[in-house]
Amino acid sequence: MNKEKPTLKTLLETSQGRKVLFLGREGIFTAKEAERFLKKYDVAMTSNYEEGVVAVVEHHALNPVEEDISCMAYDDGVPLFKLPEFEKLLSEGINDDELLMGVKLGNDQERIFRLLGNTHISNALFIKLLGLYEWHEEDEDNTQDRDVVMYTLRRYIEIKPNEEDLLYSSLTLKRLAREATDPKLLKVLIGFPNITFLQKGKQKITLRESIATNPHVDQEVIERLMSLRDPGVDMYLAANTSTPLHVLQKYALKDDEEINQSLASNPNIDETLFRSLLEKSESVTQLMLWYQPVSMQRYEQLLGTVKDEALFAYLGENKTIDAGVLEKLVETSNQALLVNLAGNESLDGALLERIFGRAVPQTYPSLAINPSTPVAVLEKLYRDQQQQKDILIGLSYNTSTPVEILKALYEREEFEITRGIASNASVPLEILNVLKIDTRLRNELTANERFVASITQKLGLR
Repeated sequence: MNKEKPTLKTLLETSQGRKVLFLGREGIFTAKEAERFLKKYDVAMTSNYEEGVVAVVEHHALNPVEEDISCMAYDDGVPLFKLPEFEKLLSEGINDDELLMGVKLGNDQERIFRLLGNTHISNALFIKLLGLYEWHEEDEDNTQDRDVVMYTLRRYIEIKPNEEDLLYSSLTLKRLAREATDPKLLKVLIGFPNITFLQKGKQKITLRESIATNPHVDQEVIERLMSLRDPGVDMYLAANTSTPLHVLQKYALKDDEEINQSLASNPNIDETLFRSLLEKSESVTQLMLWYQPVSMQRYEQLLGTVKDEALFAYLGENKTIDAGVLEKLVETSNQALLVNLAGNESLDGALLERIFGRAVPQTYPSLAINPSTPVAVLEKLYRDQQQQKDILIGLSYNTSTPVEILKALYEREEFEITRGIASNASVPLEILNVLKIDTRLRNELTANERFVASITQKLGLR
């Protein structure tokens, strides 16, 4: 009967005065570091298969001679352990403060680099080591720098086995900058090379600007970002809902157009900033109409300040309007405002029904596409507006449109309507599966949650 193999820790604890044979190359730790660790157990390390060897620790890649020694030890019943198992045990015994003191005193960059590749150390230690790493700014394609970025991404971004290529994409670093929840990590990321990313619409954003958009920035991160004196970073910080009011007030003093636009889109500005921003440019006012929570007090200010009806109409797209204000707005004589309100998903069914009851034909396409519109209104629009193509197109996109109407719209075989059907997650799968053969509808189908979920299920990816 085979004797059960002990754990490496148990074996070391019961092998005082004995030896451990190491085969193959060093890994995360040097031979000296391994030797220091074993000394705590009064166990020596050796590179020879000799008397007193109680265990073998081997690298995954061995040369032929080392392979022969490994086989010999196995035949002799000596327990074999893979190097990562030893590295994990050593890592568990690390004293973070002692290690950090050592690498700081010697500025041992090679050791810092090796430790960053150690998946067994804590996130707290990893972040502190990452903050000590010196980037090779003069070398645009430094191998070590690339490895450090990948170590960081592997640790904080969940990567599936079939998504390894994401580690090589700079966009994954941008994703980390936006999604990280640990302010200490965000602060360290500021020290990374300030890569520029291309966004949709061919707009560019830097790594530091991406960090400035993250809602988990704390006071330390904000102060560090502000110290950069980077206009782009300041612009994104001014729009960040986590930026404290006193910082927003400081930004307002700059009286810069881009900063003012960012402040106008930040729902956390106070009444003083709200009043002062209303005196700025038309583009700033437009952003305020879109994004600022509108109480009755603010509504009165807007009425007294914004005299252009076309500009005021943007208020109808705002999703944070008090109920009392909405009651007034649905009775407006501003037709453009009423059209925008009709398409606003934040309005409840009763208000949208009131808009429909005003019998303003210009609002019908917006009501038709709005998923908050009551089903009874959608059904009436379909019955009464058979010749109005823009209304039928709106209904085809609306996930609240009854299935029977969606089927009837599909039967019309009009391409603009069919595009809406292909994008609509309420459409039955049998119809979506027919549409998939039309390559013109690829974008709509890949955005359709029901269709994507069915494909994912078929491929066994869920």
